[in-house]
Amino acid sequence: MSVGGAAGVGVAGVAEQVVLLDPDGTPIGTMDKAEVHTADTPLHLAFSCYGFDASGRMLLTRRSLGKRTWPGVWTNTACGHPAPGEPIEQAVRRRLATELGIEPTSLRLALPGFRYRAIAADGIVENEVCPVYVAELAGDPVPDPDEVMDWQWVDPAAFARMTVETPFLVSPWSVLQARELVAAGILPGH
Repeated sequence: MSVGGAAGVGVAGVAEQVVLLDPDGTPIGTMDKAEVHTADTPLHLAFSCYGFDASGRMLLTRRSLGKRTWPGVWTNTACGHPAPGEPIEQAVRRRLATELGIEPTSLRLALPGFRYRAIAADGIVENEVCPVYVAELAGDPVPDPDEVMDWQWVDPAAFARMTVETPFLVSPWSVLQARELVAAGILPGH
């Protein structure tokens, strides 16, 4: 089942597709990425990644002003959508490479069942089953300016505090994920 038109061209001139899910998380079709995020966004598959360097600092990124959802907002290291049939870990590695020009030295699944729905001020909805990964990164990123407008290495405890004290400064999924990452002992408590 495929839903949508040909907007949003990806690799080799093919429209990027996201995987649509039923309420139980079972794939039920695809939709063009350019058309999926609206005021009535269907449940779909995504992922988030939190990257850390060897000294334990976390890579925080600021979304480009050209992003459809939450432009200019600080967020986790990288987010994205696996292509239909693409293993999620492979999609995370692909996104880190294309968005930030960086390869993880290690990657592990931290929150397999994370799911959220958030509504932006402009009415655009995020509605995702979004497994969360943790990566070890070596070196500074070289971001694609269409994806990331700024970045910085931060203390993970300071990030966790920020999601509690000033949640309006970061993406809503990062606020929710930070709570669960703290509870899982991956981020230090705030």
